[in-house]
Amino acid sequence: MSPEPRSRARRRRDTEYRLAHDVDLWVASASADGVPYLVPLSFDWDGEALLLSTPAASPTGRNLAATRTVRLALGHTRDVSMIEGEVEVLEIDALPPELGDRFAERTGFDPRESTTPYRWFRVVPHRIQSWREVDELRERDLMRDGHWLV
Repeated sequence: MSPEPRSRARRRRDTEYRLAHDVDLWVASASADGVPYLVPLSFDWDGEALLLSTPAASPTGRNLAATRTVRLALGHTRDVSMIEGEVEVLEIDALPPELGDRFAERTGFDPRESTTPYRWFRVVPHRIQSWREVDELRERDLMRDGHWLV
């Protein structure tokens, strides 16, 4: 038996907890001509944006740089938070060192040390949805146009 549906406020708290404590998420991107690509990446959340890093020449790196949009998924299929956002592309040395250090500490990976050219991708959410089961679909939107609804 499924638990009772959560309120939007509870789902926002659960989503913010995941953003603060999870380390990895799914990154869905598409090329400029619409070819989809899905990959897991580590991230850091500063309360306002997610910071990702991947090789500049990888399909995800090329897609994010070309389209400047992304869809992210946190959690499991029966308890998911979906995040759509705008992407800011930063060269690896353009990020303040303290933010790179924070990313490295949280994820256990420092792309600044790689011989492969990496970039930073800062994702500012404009839509966040969260649901477990069909009974939470009706009020799944937690953020719209960059503003929390609850």
